[in-house]
Amino acid sequence: MNAPLIEARGLTRRFGPVTALADVDFDLKPGEIHCLFGENGAGKSTLGAILAGVVAPDAGTLVVGGAARRYGSPADAIADGIGMVHQHFALVDAFTVLENLMVGLPGRGWQPDRTGLAARAGKLAQDLGIALDPGARVSSLSVGERQWIEILKSLMEAGRILILDEPTAVLTPAESQRLFAMLDRLKRRGLGIVLVSHKLVEVMQSDRVTVLRRGGKVATLATADTDPDALTRMMIGAAPAPTVASPLRTAGAVVLETRFVSSPQGMGGVAAREVSLTVRAGEIVGLAGVAGNGQAALFDMLSGATSPADGEIFIDDARVAQVSPAEMMRRGVRCIPEDRFRQGLVSEMSVAENLMLGRHRAPPFRRGFFVDRSAADRVAETAIDALRIAAPGPRARAASLSGGNAQKVLLAREMASGGRVLLANQPTRGLDVGVVATVHTALRAMRDEGVAVLLASEELDDLLALCDRILVLFRGRVMAAMDVQDANMERIGALMAGRRPDAAA
Repeated sequence: MNAPLIEARGLTRRFGPVTALADVDFDLKPGEIHCLFGENGAGKSTLGAILAGVVAPDAGTLVVGGAARRYGSPADAIADGIGMVHQHFALVDAFTVLENLMVGLPGRGWQPDRTGLAARAGKLAQDLGIALDPGARVSSLSVGERQWIEILKSLMEAGRILILDEPTAVLTPAESQRLFAMLDRLKRRGLGIVLVSHKLVEVMQSDRVTVLRRGGKVATLATADTDPDALTRMMIGAAPAPTVASPLRTAGAVVLETRFVSSPQGMGGVAAREVSLTVRAGEIVGLAGVAGNGQAALFDMLSGATSPADGEIFIDDARVAQVSPAEMMRRGVRCIPEDRFRQGLVSEMSVAENLMLGRHRAPPFRRGFFVDRSAADRVAETAIDALRIAAPGPRARAASLSGGNAQKVLLAREMASGGRVLLANQPTRGLDVGVVATVHTALRAMRDEGVAVLLASEELDDLLALCDRILVLFRGRVMAAMDVQDANMERIGALMAGRRPDAAA
């Protein structure tokens, strides 16, 4: 039997009062995909980061190739043949593709081996079917192209171990299939692959799966010996809530409308171009598209963060003449932004303070001229319990939360504040299957209360499960619009990639 490529014994890691990992054992064999599966804050990314030398454990040992290791930096792990694709991009925008691929890789003394690295990168890119321009600035690439560069870079680092943290978050369905076909080829060559994922369809493509819950290991088992329902029960410690079909409904009057709206050029990212859409009361309209195809620009205009360069926005048949955040909020527009920290939360504020933002002058938070801190704490405690936010208490700083738990705080605030329109941009990004179900329930409840919901998501399962109608965005334009009954993965996926099949013409 082949010896493990890497073994973790008794790994423990704490971040302040939060224990991210508690006495966790893990091993990876040659020629296998071993998946890490668990809720947000369960410790998956922390374990991956320890294996890649990004984070040092407080206790426990690593054994690589039969020898004990204690990594002081990712460079030490790379020297051992360990590459990692991070959940958030680690590329330098001002560098070229080739320069980014060179970072951290060995060269010839002080002079990097540009020719050799370019040849290696070109061969790998050809194997992956990637159109690679080594001289292109990363700042000019789409989000999907950047993810492929991250994958390519990690493969150049990975002599024997590849760690992938949520690698398909910004890939189309077809690109995700291509990635897993590549992983299958790599494992046949003897590479060991650690896959961190919350998508059950991806988990079930692994050879083994380790389930983590609240920093501890629940079980490690062969994926062929389990199923999605059993894994979900292990992950959350209980049976998943049953899905309740919504009764047939008739949407109400048009609440939100855009007419040939285009965003200003030069604002960063892909501009929205001549987008026309309507969202009715009691309806969820979905925007499908790979990240970076104009969703952010469209939501910035609808939330009032930027004014349209052209076109018109209407709320309840009234044209919005002066677009601003205050005006859109006054008209009942609420927004869950794409970037939870840059646009949604204040990192140095507490959970309770973030839940008050925009509502601190209204009950239950106001007491005379002052803020009622006790009321704010009670609201925060209710949200922590309802959404299972992994936080030590209502006064924990938002910066101390994992990305998924920070997203839950944002969801709790915007869904509680009412309004006529809810703009939800990637509301389930990075969330585990249990919390995704909670978010789905909340969005359906808002729809059933008569709120007009515009939902942008890269998760096609979200759109097909929630939406009444779906629009597909590509490079800022609406490629097609369809009722959900006429939509399927293949049709939407082709449109997301810029192809217009006959059925979607």
